[in-house]
Amino acid sequence: MHVPDGFIDIPVSAAAGVVAAGAVAVSLRGARRELAGAGGHGGERTAPLAGLVAAFVFAVQMLNFPVAAGTSGHLLGGALAAILVGPYTGVLCISVVLLLQGVLFADGGLTALGVNILLMGVVTVVVAYTLFRALVRVLPKKRRSVTIATFIAALVSVPASAVAFTLLYAIGGTTDVPIGTVLGAMTGVHILIGIGEAAITAATVGAVLAVRPDLVHGARGLSAPLKLRVDGELVDARPEAAPAPAASPRPVLFAGLVISLILAGFVSFYASANPDGLERVAADKGIDKKVEDHAAADSPLTDYGVGTIENARVSGGLAGVIGVGATLVVGTGVFVVVRRRRGETAEAEQESVRG
Repeated sequence: MHVPDGFIDIPVSAAAGVVAAGAVAVSLRGARRELAGAGGHGGERTAPLAGLVAAFVFAVQMLNFPVAAGTSGHLLGGALAAILVGPYTGVLCISVVLLLQGVLFADGGLTALGVNILLMGVVTVVVAYTLFRALVRVLPKKRRSVTIATFIAALVSVPASAVAFTLLYAIGGTTDVPIGTVLGAMTGVHILIGIGEAAITAATVGAVLAVRPDLVHGARGLSAPLKLRVDGELVDARPEAAPAPAASPRPVLFAGLVISLILAGFVSFYASANPDGLERVAADKGIDKKVEDHAAADSPLTDYGVGTIENARVSGGLAGVIGVGATLVVGTGVFVVVRRRRGETAEAEQESVRG
């Protein structure tokens, strides 16, 4: 659902950009707390984990899957990022992905960057994580419940984003298409895309839960205390004198990076070439009549290919690998800075108390 330049007029795009910037600013503050407590590790380990999530989202977004005749869909990623690393960090993850996609690959308009962050980052994260937390409160405190809640939250987040796009179009659309027509077409196709999003998100979260549940932000505090049966009654197990040190997340980081590179560098060649849900609706309903050329159309990586390489398989694979690497580096760098700011703030507060 990468909105290009020209679908939404400049005043509404600018307003969406202001809202998106505010959401990013709030997320920068909230992410400091999330990164400080993820998995019991310091920022030198949690920042790469969050950076990897951004890189993985980038890679999976290259894998368009068919959802209807002549239409495809791809992961939005807001639910996945929020549940794995927290809602504030999740907004930043998606923002990094969208920024690099727009600047390097001419995917999603630059004047529409705020629109895309609002739709694919903020709306999906807020809707998915709010619903996820509500579900895990009422479901049994088991890993299966986390996976079920993840599936439902991811499914709902995609049509919610489509509804949000329709609202923006109703306010600032550049073409005259009945809003009811846009709403029906957008929600219909994005419910189908949501099913794919839910399956990918639940499978990914479930896989991490199976090997390192402590690294899943949304699963914290959900494990019930260990019970022992004594004389026919269940009693709390005696707590250990000292908790075991948390295991290093490096194996998970390495495995996630390898998977991301394989998906972007190889599997992406077999992705559906059909237009995604927004592109199909825009073409069918006439929303794209005033679409504008991308400001970064001359980028050597435009359309996820290396312009100097003629072989499509090699060109697309190399572009995918470059994208994963760039997202990992930029994302990790952002999260390292955010985490260090948290540490500096905490130290300043301690010095103030001592003084």
